[in-house]
Amino acid sequence: MLLLSIDSSAGASVALTRDDAVLAEWHTEAGNSHAEVLAPAVQRIMAEADVSGAALDGVVVGVGPGPFTGLRVGLALAHSVATAWDKPLHGVCSLDSLALRAVEAEIDGDFLAVTDARRREVYWAHYTNDDGDSGLVKGPFVDQAAACPDLPAVGAGVGLYAQTLTAASAASSAWLPHASELALLAAGVLEGELTGVLCEPRPLYLRESDAKVPSQMGAGNRGAGNR
Repeated sequence: MLLLSIDSSAGASVALTRDDAVLAEWHTEAGNSHAEVLAPAVQRIMAEADVSGAALDGVVVGVGPGPFTGLRVGLALAHSVATAWDKPLHGVCSLDSLALRAVEAEIDGDFLAVTDARRREVYWAHYTNDDGDSGLVKGPFVDQAAACPDLPAVGAGVGLYAQTLTAASAASSAWLPHASELALLAAGVLEGELTGVLCEPRPLYLRESDAKVPSQMGAGNRGAGNR
């Protein structure tokens, strides 16, 4: 199964995968240049793998949670290419990427996947890995780090709040979601090996935007200039 995957929930990444193999991938930790880098990155990895849009079996997109602007860019691009190439579009929670990496790193028992939500908060979800039987327990949520369950945690949110959250391993406190892992999860569902991973390809914001409509543009003032 040949899939193009895109994630812009924290940093940005794109990947081209076939079954459980990564053919080409790209990622950046920068969180403020998604609009400039994502589309060229898609073009670059597809050219690198010599794959056309017509050859894809589907497109996968990380739905977040994540900051508004960055998350919208990745989802808009995924919707655009899926529509242009007439391919099915599949959503996956971006935190699932970190959970998969934790399982592959043999982090056992219950743990959290945590990313930066800004405003001195984190996005988090509770997962478990019990002798290979892994999955989501609850979440995702947005909270202050101190409000998270007292469990080992993975993800860049841990590095930001190291005095509050306990890293499951030294390296895991810098992890960001990667599109390649989301594609591998989606492929597992589509091939009947996994359940409960795919979701609607819509942004998972968890809270309202910081952006506010100026008072002079409010409903009570619409059309005032035409009076």
